[in-house]
Amino acid sequence: MAFDTAAQARTSFDLKSASLPVVAVVLKTTDAAQFAADLAERVADDPGFFDNDPVLIDLAPVREAPEPIDFAAITGALRRHSTLPVAVRGGSAAQMAAARTLGLAAAPDAPLARAEAPTREVREVVREVVHEVEVVREVPMPGPGTVVVDKPLRSGQQVYARGADLVVMAVVSFGAEVIADGNIHVYAPLRGRAIAGARGNTEARIFSTCLEPQLVSIAGIYRTTETELPAAVRGKPAQVRLDGEKLIIEPLA
Repeated sequence: MAFDTAAQARTSFDLKSASLPVVAVVLKTTDAAQFAADLAERVADDPGFFDNDPVLIDLAPVREAPEPIDFAAITGALRRHSTLPVAVRGGSAAQMAAARTLGLAAAPDAPLARAEAPTREVREVVREVVHEVEVVREVPMPGPGTVVVDKPLRSGQQVYARGADLVVMAVVSFGAEVIADGNIHVYAPLRGRAIAGARGNTEARIFSTCLEPQLVSIAGIYRTTETELPAAVRGKPAQVRLDGEKLIIEPLA
């Protein structure tokens, strides 16, 4: 019996688009040694900060720097802390060319961040963010209640407390996501994304003993780390609430 090997070859795989969570590392210096030292210090208190996460290096802040970037040293430092550098964006032509010689792909530049936007538009952005991460735990509740999570959440993990408040007793790592229809309390560093009032509850709040979020959102109004937090709340006990359509971030007394 003859086999149609050409037909087999055509059907041995499929090509499909995919949406995967990627950690963006925004490079603010061309000094590779300084970057490596700062990165080591950042993850020193949380060995599970990264978990073989794919990384995109954002070069926008150093695009105009005259000195070359040692991409071998930068990517080496990232790999030592359990990340997988895969792409760069936002650099000059010379920087992008240098990155490509190390096998890094060129990603599209990021759109300009908007600290405030109409509610409808913001909700679309948050909905896209939510759908990028695989849901590892969704907790339905018959009525008002509280969901308690006492284990660290790593990059790529997500917890959604449907119809309830969410209390997290351990670190929420960069790339992880916590969502609640009510309030969110994190009694540890909050470094990932926190979305409270997910179904439109404008009275919901976010509390953390160490606020370092990738994104915070209440009832569709959001703020990302592209807008740096004030020193009074960055890395300190703080709460996030809404005042009308304005997101307020303030210290906890």
